[in-house]
Amino acid sequence: MKLFSLIGNSQRLDGGAMFGNAPRAMWSRWIAPDEQNRIPLACRCLLVTGLDGRNVLFETGIGAFFDPAMRERFGVVEDRHVLLDSLADVGFTHEDIDAVVLSHLHFDHAGGLLAAWEEGAPARLLFPNARYLVGAEHWERARRPHPRDRASFIPELAALLEASGRLELVEAGKPSSLGDAVRFGFSDGHTPGLMLAEVGGVAFCADLIPGRPWVHLPVTMGYDRWPEKLIDEKKTFLDDKLARGVRLFFTHDHGCAMASVSRDDKGRYSAVDPHETLAGLDA
Repeated sequence: MKLFSLIGNSQRLDGGAMFGNAPRAMWSRWIAPDEQNRIPLACRCLLVTGLDGRNVLFETGIGAFFDPAMRERFGVVEDRHVLLDSLADVGFTHEDIDAVVLSHLHFDHAGGLLAAWEEGAPARLLFPNARYLVGAEHWERARRPHPRDRASFIPELAALLEASGRLELVEAGKPSSLGDAVRFGFSDGHTPGLMLAEVGGVAFCADLIPGRPWVHLPVTMGYDRWPEKLIDEKKTFLDDKLARGVRLFFTHDHGCAMASVSRDDKGRYSAVDPHETLAGLDA
């Protein structure tokens, strides 16, 4: 197997929302905000080739499905579907992907499933030859969102996935179509049923740990449903990855695709040995 980090569309979001109860004086030292208090965020995806003969894409980023007004509201930087360009850069098209694994269906992780916005055109799925893998518990959340996070979901997406005939719901403790090559775990602190994939010694952290600053246990996002639960889940997750030497893949860190986890003699966790990109890393 080979691992590639692929850049999708990027965002600039309010730093206070991204760092929850951490004060600006602290988080602004980690990521410098702009004049509107926004910080740069990647929407990074992981492509694994040669996974039992398949090309598997982990997440699709925010994509370009928003109309211009919504794109401005949510701080999407580019007006084209950047993930398609990133796939082309490593020799692939969206038709070459055999499976798309989605940690959850919030728009900044699943929006790239959709074709770029065109005035008057309905939403349309990309990746016509892929199975779409979603956690079974989170699927129910996406179909019936709570008012707290309803705005994080794309209203048309669930129906499109069902109509494709290629939706696969992954249940805890049961095998998926990807077999033993991909290991799945689940988390509830950010959103119920968040699915965490591990492949080739790399864990896709999704929104459990969006980037390096969030490796520090107390740091959570204002978007998290249950911050205290998330902190407990994060500790269990990091202890396991540290014990087994599994590296962390970050979707939202604008400057780092992958890092290892370290814990000092005071019990504080941090990200070490950062890699800005993965360009065909052997796994």
